[in-house]
Amino acid sequence: MCGIAGWVDFDRDLRTETATVSAMTDTMALRGPDAEGIWIDDHVALGHRRLSIIDLEGGTQPMVAEHDGRPAAVITYSGEVYNFPELRSELTSRGHRFRTRSDTEVVLRAYLEWGRGFAERLNGMFAFAVWDLRREELLLVRDRVGIKPLYYQLLPTGVLFGSEPKALLANPLAGRTVDASGLRELFGGVKAPGGAVISGMPELAPGHTLTVGRGGARLHRYWQLTAHEHPDDEATTVDTVRGLLEDITTRQMVSDVPLGTLLSGGLDSSTLTALAARSGRPGAEPVRTFSVDFAGYLHNFEPDLTHPTPDSPYVQQVVDHLGTEQRHIVLDNGEMIRSEIRTAVVQAMDWPVLIAGPGSMDISLHLLFRAVRPHCTVALTGESADELFGGYPWFHHPEYGGPGTLPWTLAHNLGMPALFGPVTERIDVRGYQADQYLEAAAAVPRLPGESGREARFRACTYFFLTRFMRTLLDRKDRLSMATGLEVRVPFCDHRLQEYVFNVPLSMKTGDGRWKTLLRRAVADLLPTSVLERPKSGYPVSNDTAYDTHVQQELAKRLAVGAERIEPLLNPVIVRDVRRDPTATARLTRIEIEMALHLDEWLETYDLHLWV
Repeated sequence: MCGIAGWVDFDRDLRTETATVSAMTDTMALRGPDAEGIWIDDHVALGHRRLSIIDLEGGTQPMVAEHDGRPAAVITYSGEVYNFPELRSELTSRGHRFRTRSDTEVVLRAYLEWGRGFAERLNGMFAFAVWDLRREELLLVRDRVGIKPLYYQLLPTGVLFGSEPKALLANPLAGRTVDASGLRELFGGVKAPGGAVISGMPELAPGHTLTVGRGGARLHRYWQLTAHEHPDDEATTVDTVRGLLEDITTRQMVSDVPLGTLLSGGLDSSTLTALAARSGRPGAEPVRTFSVDFAGYLHNFEPDLTHPTPDSPYVQQVVDHLGTEQRHIVLDNGEMIRSEIRTAVVQAMDWPVLIAGPGSMDISLHLLFRAVRPHCTVALTGESADELFGGYPWFHHPEYGGPGTLPWTLAHNLGMPALFGPVTERIDVRGYQADQYLEAAAAVPRLPGESGREARFRACTYFFLTRFMRTLLDRKDRLSMATGLEVRVPFCDHRLQEYVFNVPLSMKTGDGRWKTLLRRAVADLLPTSVLERPKSGYPVSNDTAYDTHVQQELAKRLAVGAERIEPLLNPVIVRDVRRDPTATARLTRIEIEMALHLDEWLETYDLHLWV
């Protein structure tokens, strides 16, 4: 896993721009702490920061490949391609010769063999750029699901690109304006494919390529979910899902550095841990597992709708059942309130992720990943199982997702607080959410004649896989990579998603419960208590000292002016807080966290609001 950056300009000699290219690349240092490389030619500059995972000695980037004895293409690559051994064998049979054991060289050689359509052959999580010296053309590629990030900004005579917006912002040509459209993206709780928070700086949409040459830029979509009749009976379906999960987990355990799993004691992470334990070689060390808790959390635990049970008892049952090497990470609230931790989170995320839930999640996830990193460099996590197998209540209760709304936006709007009320009304966030629903609904793949609950469940699955899930993937990628930890997401494998997306509802929830199909596929792997455990969300701090701290922090910032963020805040509330700092106690944690994060973000990157 790595960080990439680059610049193409057909009217400029970039060999004189080494300092700027180095600055762009250096912003990715946390994503790639092990090595740095830059490759520059007349009109192109490619930068790379490496986190060494496979072929630690080889795999140096940017990597150049020759054809007929002459340099033909250069790649700067981030991610993992899990089917690279098969591709390597096929390419070898076609006459290609390899200098390294890395998947990077396989991807580069695959481009030389199959051209722009080679992305369809890759299985994995990836974002990369290939410069073709023969055509003087740049190809940007992003994985099917959008696990690995990639942003770009088209210039009159070229393009800037990078794994994160901060890489582009290190170039003086990059735009720095956040307009009404960008604010809708921030406040709307919907991650539009190809959307942009900073004006003119969109992400490359999942499953897309972007080609940039002297004649301009061309977007191409190479993958999307499709609807088709499910061919298998129930028993075959269960066996197929199990077989896919076994193959995916085995592939994603390939690593030349220590690997573990993030274990919550829920069905998803416990499934991956059990499969990882079974896929190990005889005599191999036990699987490393990591769980998270807050000091005093279990003692003070009170069940609620999203957290009906605490994690730690179930984690221990899985550990005992599988014999894993377990580390229970306990987060201290004193550490969570340190200003340097918030700054690190802001710089990792680049902008706030606002979905219904406590803002402290970003900070606690960052601290969790930082604590895991000394023990392993790669970790598997259960992200996307709920979206794929129907694990959220929104799938099953029509009131959460009636016509005209994406399912989670009801809860999101209830959490859209008074502090930002005027600006969200002015930029019409609800209208944006309605437009995003219409756009997503129009794109849902459907079978002829499909209707009723079956059609609604398919649409809900599509909404979650293409909108909601990508917000979670972005959060996990940024916060883990900022600590030099590569997080892999087996449930995002496109083969599994294509198959399960078309499984009838009766097989997914045939017994009236959520995620029945997944539960049946792994029934022999886990304790019954874990298989039957109701879904419980990521644990959040229940220490009131944290709330008090963020309330006081916001009051301090407003007292000294907060010029950058004040245009986004309700002036009545700002006035009340300045008169009485304790008035922040009437605000929700999520809106306070959003205000603090936005304020620091705008200042850190010298961004300009236009609303």
